[in-house]
Amino acid sequence: MPNVTPAGAVASLRWRYATKAFDATRTIPPETWDALEQSLVLAPSSFGLQPWKFIVITDPALKEELLPHSWNQRQVVDCSHYVVFAAPTEIGPGEVDAFLRRTADVRDAPLESLDGYRKVVLGFLDGLDAAARIDWSIRQIYIALGQLMTTAAFLEIDACPLEGFVPEAYDRILDLPGAKHTAAVCCALGFRHPSDKHAALPKVRFPRSEVVVPRQ
Repeated sequence: MPNVTPAGAVASLRWRYATKAFDATRTIPPETWDALEQSLVLAPSSFGLQPWKFIVITDPALKEELLPHSWNQRQVVDCSHYVVFAAPTEIGPGEVDAFLRRTADVRDAPLESLDGYRKVVLGFLDGLDAAARIDWSIRQIYIALGQLMTTAAFLEIDACPLEGFVPEAYDRILDLPGAKHTAAVCCALGFRHPSDKHAALPKVRFPRSEVVVPRQ
């Protein structure tokens, strides 16, 4: 039996929207937030490399510091949890080897058995310059963002992705250069405010017949 029915999955996705106003008095329960964090940990990525860090911010003072560098979008401060998705500014043999050591440990396999896979991954990365590696990492991050937002919808937690921010300011405030990362995208999560009129607006999507192309 699936944990979510087909009808239930569609209903959850219809329920969600990019929340414009959060109820600042409500906090996501710990057990629910744990599931949301697990959705990030379990997100898929190319080669399984997981080129990301997820900075989870609940400190009101830190949110306020980020606000002026976030186009003054109130979701940043009014949400329960604010997640900054950060991409590595350096990714190469060291990061690949760390992932392979983790793989060997989890699967109880000899590290040398992964030598062939190591060559494949490094061969791919060698074909990218530094800027292209960051761009590739950011594309992986958007997969994790989508998984977080979908899980949130299933749990009836509101979410709003945000690209409207100044990465350089975020990097400075969060000391991301020290961690060899840079802010890529953000997501505010919490509970919609009853006054948010956007919650009741019909969802605008093109008809399925215009975007889904079956090939039989």
